[in-house]
Amino acid sequence: MTGETDLSPARLRHARFAIAAVFCTHGAVTGSFATRIPWIQDHAHLGAGTLGLALAFPALGAAIAMPLAGRINHRFGARPALRGLLVLWTLSLILPSLAPNLATLCFALFVYGATAGMADVAMNALGVETENRLGRSIMSSLHGMWSVGALIGSAAGTVAAHAGADARLHHLVAALALTAAGLVAVRGVLDLRSAAGAEAPPHFALPPKSALLIGAIGFCAVFAEGASMDWSAVYLRDVLDTDAGLAAACTTAFALTMALARLVGDRVVDRFGAVPTVRASGLLATAGGVLVVAAGNPGVAIAGFGLIGLGIAVVVPLAFAAAARSGPAPAQAIAGVATITYTSGLIAPSAIGAVADATSLVVSFGLVTLLAFALVVGAAVLRQKPVAAGAAPVDRDEPAAIRP
Repeated sequence: MTGETDLSPARLRHARFAIAAVFCTHGAVTGSFATRIPWIQDHAHLGAGTLGLALAFPALGAAIAMPLAGRINHRFGARPALRGLLVLWTLSLILPSLAPNLATLCFALFVYGATAGMADVAMNALGVETENRLGRSIMSSLHGMWSVGALIGSAAGTVAAHAGADARLHHLVAALALTAAGLVAVRGVLDLRSAAGAEAPPHFALPPKSALLIGAIGFCAVFAEGASMDWSAVYLRDVLDTDAGLAAACTTAFALTMALARLVGDRVVDRFGAVPTVRASGLLATAGGVLVVAAGNPGVAIAGFGLIGLGIAVVVPLAFAAAARSGPAPAQAIAGVATITYTSGLIAPSAIGAVADATSLVVSFGLVTLLAFALVVGAAVLRQKPVAAGAAPVDRDEPAAIRP
């Protein structure tokens, strides 16, 4: 990638803050949507099974559209591509709450997911490029800012749900505000472009073979994340008979623990290594799943969802960072691995709904618990040795206490 000639420390710091703000904006859209899912379910007159079907469409749209992001980056450059894709994503928040039935909701969520996926690939690719130029890890904290955004969005959604606000008005106001915030944030990111004469990436990008197992670990983490984000409010409402405000607060608790864990994740991984960190994280997520399944009151369930968020927080940033370093083109590699990883998001909502229809939501989260434990078993595939800019190779799987 070529582009800006000013890569001074001050400029790189500014670029890091800017891309962090982009991640925050992206997450706020997701948080704003997730807390109003019960309202959207009632508005469209859906049961658990049909809601699960509808909630598969964001991931379906993302899986189809994400491979296009590398080509868009190549054609327009990192900053213009991110600007356009982020605006499409923030404005798509308006669509789901307008849907009066299953068919229109599925279409709205497909568009919502397609724009989300392309913007996700573009910002992660630019995040890796910024990390490479800084010469130190920032991906976990960037994903932490995404979780901060999800927390902000879900907190606002909790207030709106508690007040009984119409989600159509809530999402219109949120979309306009987040579009403005995103446009301001993108102005400060690195303006990188493909080198003159560089070959355009293919429309569909599969990850290298070495990254397939990384994608599998990401698959488990995203399944647990998607299930918790989309179904935690419904779980508290339907299983534990809580009111809409407290149910929405559960999603906020989940987003909060993910945000806190990701914000400190870079230091934790550098101190203890990727593999031990993911193993410990998998144990925490498994314990959280057990609490959710065994919960007899809302407090225990909220604590369980919080532990799930804490446990899976650093897994996806590590998977994306490893994917970006598994091939010569970060956007292409991220798009390929993200397509595999986010297929989990396609499966999770419908799987949770289908199992809930056949048995119960409690059994559904037993499945989430098993996948959380898979992180403990498969953590070793995240062993990697990325090279920091201007530095000797650093083994990210060994404690780095001697590093300054």
